[in-house]
Amino acid sequence: MKLINKSMLTVIISLSTASVYYAQQTQDTATKSKEIEEVILQGVTDIAKDRKTPVAASTIKAAQIIERLGNQELTEILNTTPSVYATKSGGGFGDGGITMRGFESRNIAVMVNGMPVNDMEGGSVYYSNWTGLADVTSFVQTQRGLGSSKLGIASVGGTINFITRSADMKKGGVVRLGVGNDDYLKTSFAYNTGKTDNGWSSSFLMSRTAGGTYIENTDFEAYAYYFALGWEPNKKHNFQFTLTSSPQWHDQRTFAPTIANYIKFNPDNDGTPFRQYNSDFGYKTGANGDRYAIANRSNYYAKPVMMVNWDFTMSEKSKLSTVLYMSNGRGGGTGDLGRVANKGMTGFYDTTGHFDYDAVFAANQAVNLNSPTAPNRSTLIRRASINSHNWYGILANFQHKVNDNWSFSVGTDDRYYYGYHYQVVSDLYGASGYKEPGNANVAPYVASNVYDYKKLSWNPFGGSTAPITDQIGYSNDGEVLWYSGFAQVEYSKDNLSAFVQGSVSNQSYQRIDNFVKDGVTKQQNQTVYTKTGFKDLFGYNVKGGANYNINDYHNVFANIGYYSKQPFMNSVYPSNLQVVNPTLTNEKIFSAEIGYGFRSPKLTANVNLYRTEWKDRWLRRGSQVFDVADPTAPGGIAQVNGYSEISGITQLHMGVEFDAVYKPFQFLEFQGMLSYGDYQYKGNATGTNFDDNNNPVTVVGTKTTNTLYLDGVKVGGSSSNSIPQVTASLGTTVRPVKDLSIYGTWRYVGKLYSSIDAATFTTVANQERGALQLPDFNLLDIGASFKIRLKNTAQYFTVGANVYNLFDTTYIADGATNNFVKNVGDFKTNSNTDAQAQALYNTYINNPANFYKGIDTSNRVFFGFGRTWAANLSFNF
Repeated sequence: MKLINKSMLTVIISLSTASVYYAQQTQDTATKSKEIEEVILQGVTDIAKDRKTPVAASTIKAAQIIERLGNQELTEILNTTPSVYATKSGGGFGDGGITMRGFESRNIAVMVNGMPVNDMEGGSVYYSNWTGLADVTSFVQTQRGLGSSKLGIASVGGTINFITRSADMKKGGVVRLGVGNDDYLKTSFAYNTGKTDNGWSSSFLMSRTAGGTYIENTDFEAYAYYFALGWEPNKKHNFQFTLTSSPQWHDQRTFAPTIANYIKFNPDNDGTPFRQYNSDFGYKTGANGDRYAIANRSNYYAKPVMMVNWDFTMSEKSKLSTVLYMSNGRGGGTGDLGRVANKGMTGFYDTTGHFDYDAVFAANQAVNLNSPTAPNRSTLIRRASINSHNWYGILANFQHKVNDNWSFSVGTDDRYYYGYHYQVVSDLYGASGYKEPGNANVAPYVASNVYDYKKLSWNPFGGSTAPITDQIGYSNDGEVLWYSGFAQVEYSKDNLSAFVQGSVSNQSYQRIDNFVKDGVTKQQNQTVYTKTGFKDLFGYNVKGGANYNINDYHNVFANIGYYSKQPFMNSVYPSNLQVVNPTLTNEKIFSAEIGYGFRSPKLTANVNLYRTEWKDRWLRRGSQVFDVADPTAPGGIAQVNGYSEISGITQLHMGVEFDAVYKPFQFLEFQGMLSYGDYQYKGNATGTNFDDNNNPVTVVGTKTTNTLYLDGVKVGGSSSNSIPQVTASLGTTVRPVKDLSIYGTWRYVGKLYSSIDAATFTTVANQERGALQLPDFNLLDIGASFKIRLKNTAQYFTVGANVYNLFDTTYIADGATNNFVKNVGDFKTNSNTDAQAQALYNTYINNPANFYKGIDTSNRVFFGFGRTWAANLSFNF
């Protein structure tokens, strides 16, 4: 009831704001390039044009997003695009992941109106920060491979460009209400004033989304606001100001449980996996005797973005487009920190597989931090790891048409980024504080101020950071400078169009550690300082392509390119230290592609073949659990949380893609897609394992630093995620009567490989086994929408509903480990005989509980969601 009341309040407040925003109408059918150009902010968007731009591109319009997205992740709307795989990952609101042509999101250039939004330190994109995009996007275009962006961005897998509507769209508004499984509730209001006679226009949107997801204890609350103000004083100048943000908090599931635990903790005890199981929360008994849930893992963030676009038409042949932007993000993610009674959080699981917070609170309350002999880090708390930033940038692009055939453009892309990284107390779990010894500049101190992650930030300029006396665990900042220039030459005559593009860039990284003692602390036998000084890294790219229209039906294209890509910050300063990587080198990417297109009144089809090679990749693989020798632990082996650093990786990605739309009748349409890839590692790499305190660890049976035998191994994810090499879909849309649309989509995912790690591939035997292949799966989604028109043609209601995973298929979407089905040799030790090893193997292999669909149940995975649903009602006026 609380959620409904808040949502209704949002609608009332929105309706009283009768000054702004646009109507996202489901009849938006901007299918032609000219129509698309009419709804976008011009700027530096680099939208691919059909039968002209020589890249593999797919475009999804606002109508389809509104009709089919429902309560899915924003990126899941792209799952019918060739070579794209989007999942919900751990299942928290906005926590989804995406891969394109086998490359993960940090190596996919994500843009909003052509503005890069990948994190400047690590390339990550957190879609929970962009939940409002679904409400303001006019269309989203994916360009697989090199792409047509002129910027110096290394889009290894491709680009995803969300294009929002400009302020001067048609006058109108819309009110929406959406509901779904697990108390999902969304309300929104949008209005657009249209353009006045003197060139002014404005747009506004407000929305609130709340509820839970399919996973246990993943409650969330998210708001979104969008404001755009446009002014076109004359035909030469067009100004657009945009402000948008999506403040949110959501409880998470970040740790992938074992398959065995999904089955063990199923309340039905029927031997099947409990897909909703979440091991990242627990229960506490309240004063009235009722139990309530506490999340150990959560995320909260607000990332306001302000942009000013200026399009200056200097003459009929020359145009200057400039974008100034600013983003001051504030927020972070929570987890546990410290130990109590010699146990971490995993030592407090109850018989249901959740945390026993009564025991945690009792253990913490027994610790007297006022005693001068109280040990450091002797309480177990929930910390919040802050990942805030201030980000400023400018994009400028000058375009000149030399004659009817030749044109060129030159420009610059410059950015400044300052990231704040530290931890604060989020919940004391009954303790009086947390004793932090890590700051070398002061004596150990007790931090007790609690920061509530559910108190959202509404400050468009970010706001202040926590004082150093509240900071625990670590405190380091990252400063990044990016300067680049780009140029492009285009040729177009008759049926031929071609381009050559190049860019150069300098990326400077500086790490600032507030916990080291300036000029005194030693790391890796070196004296280090609070500020490392900037490390400059030069990069460049060059690419070109051509498209030839054979006739009105057939066209062919080809492109080729090379990137020298600067590595991410954790490669420059590995192991979270102030020491520059002595083997630092740029990553090299070479890519080539050819394609064919067919266009007719009833059939549209595309075929693409591509090859991408990526050398000298450096990777940090987080969220790992290592088995290490510990005489005090049961069986002499303890599990330690940590990460791996892997260098010298080479990947080769090749594949073929097909997509088509066939419309035999006006009321019937078929959509199809098939992509088949071959993604492999080439040669070997080197990996080192560390615990979460940055200490090197030796996994049982290996060394601290190991050669990783990866040659020929299929490419897997770099976190708790998987990468498929085969995807397919077939969809049908039927419109039996006017304004009624019924649709369904079947999807297939195959050759799905789990993520790699630095412990599994330390032997040739495991290299020969390869990456763990997860079971293939098929899914079916269905939906329908109906429009109810009123006498006033500008006013109508739309009712829609979607069911996802109609048949409630149980499937594994992502894998975190490579635990193979064991053979006899795995049971052989120095202290047993061959017969004993055989007996152990027989016991193992004959126990059905050890296997699930052919894989070992010790593997950690994320199951996909079961059957879910969403429905919506909107009123356009």
